[in-house]
Amino acid sequence: MVYLTRIEHFNAAHKLYNPDWSKEKNDEVFGRCANANWHGHNFELFVTIKGEPDPDTGFIYDAKKLGAVIQEHIIEKLDHRNLNLDVDFMRGKMCSIENLVIGIWNELKQHLPEGVNLHCLKLVETAKIYVEYFG
Repeated sequence: MVYLTRIEHFNAAHKLYNPDWSKEKNDEVFGRCANANWHGHNFELFVTIKGEPDPDTGFIYDAKKLGAVIQEHIIEKLDHRNLNLDVDFMRGKMCSIENLVIGIWNELKQHLPEGVNLHCLKLVETAKIYVEYFG
């Protein structure tokens, strides 16, 4: 089994805020991430697929095509956006990095061609925080 990872980058703003809670409780739980004026991150997205190399190309999938799929269906929706307000697959969800990576997985999986197996997403929010999701 071979694993191929494509890395993409996007910038986006969000806030962590539970509308069912008071401002005080949101501030206590989420701190500066509950800022009414939002805050932003420079995200790095690692998309890993797996499979066996095609005998004719040596590829499990063309990395340029993978990049184009990620750009069209993920990065275009996320880059320079407000994740809470502008991103259809995040609407009505708490906009944590954990929920974001699950949303990206669900969105990306439906746009990969038959036979391309998504293995893992790694989403880096800061130099100290990242998540990995294996579906």
